[in-house]
Amino acid sequence: MALSSSGQGETVAVVSVTFNSERLLADLVASLETGMQGVSWHLTVADNASTDASTSEIRRLLPEATVVEMGRNAGYAAGINAAVAAAPPHTAILVLNPDIRLTAGCAKELLSVLGRETSGIVVPQLERGDGSYIPVLRREPTVLRALGDAMLGARRAGKYPMFGEIVTGDRYYQSETMADWAAGSAMLISAECWQRCAPWDESFFLYSEETDFALRARDAGLPTRLAPAARAVHLEGDSKQSPGLWALLMVNRARLYRRRHGFASSAAYWAALVLREASRALLGSKPSRAAVRSLTSPARLRQAPSAQTVRANG
Repeated sequence: MALSSSGQGETVAVVSVTFNSERLLADLVASLETGMQGVSWHLTVADNASTDASTSEIRRLLPEATVVEMGRNAGYAAGINAAVAAAPPHTAILVLNPDIRLTAGCAKELLSVLGRETSGIVVPQLERGDGSYIPVLRREPTVLRALGDAMLGARRAGKYPMFGEIVTGDRYYQSETMADWAAGSAMLISAECWQRCAPWDESFFLYSEETDFALRARDAGLPTRLAPAARAVHLEGDSKQSPGLWALLMVNRARLYRRRHGFASSAAYWAALVLREASRALLGSKPSRAAVRSLTSPARLRQAPSAQTVRANG
């Protein structure tokens, strides 16, 4: 578990949050053995009151791992904060979803970019199980980009920096590209970045917490960067299929934007999100119908989301 052949004195705290993740853990742990090769590391898992055997499975697979039992479904950000706080001494933090599978040498590549460039966060190139790449880089949310997403679709709008939040186009993924933020399913965070910008904002519960953290890091002069030679497979979750999760994702996007902008701009951004989701709801999308209900509910926009909020949206 604690390999140390890099000679650089780096120790990575690998942290993950589980919630009924038992079926994913064997492959995650197996991928760590090759993905962390040449790097000193340890694993800390925060479990959000799983009702399956997630905690016992981690202890069986990797007895040296630290397991933090949260006692409730406290949300993703709270789990990350608790895992980092409980982790043994470290010089960097690798946040991983349970459905991430590192490829050989991934961590060493991430550390190389983190140490060579001015960065607070470095992310690998993610791929789907079929080998196709996942665009992980993101631009800062703006009203124009929300409208571009609504009118053109995220992938098409992403080709145009002014109109797309998701960074699409092969040219951006062939070099160590800097971005405003990146998908949070796999990210290496420097110790300096964590010390200056942590903790993750637990009021988001799930979604937008990584956006908030990365934007705060960028504002502090610690940007996010892609390490194109570092590869990982993401099995991807079900937010696009689950009405409750999709509604939560949209509401948190509106809440985050409101925290960083004035009233008029926030109202325009909210309207663009409603337009996007309403157009898809008219085409029969159940997740988008749930998103419209939540976006047009003053109570849900005001209150911090919770596990109960997700269940209420289906």
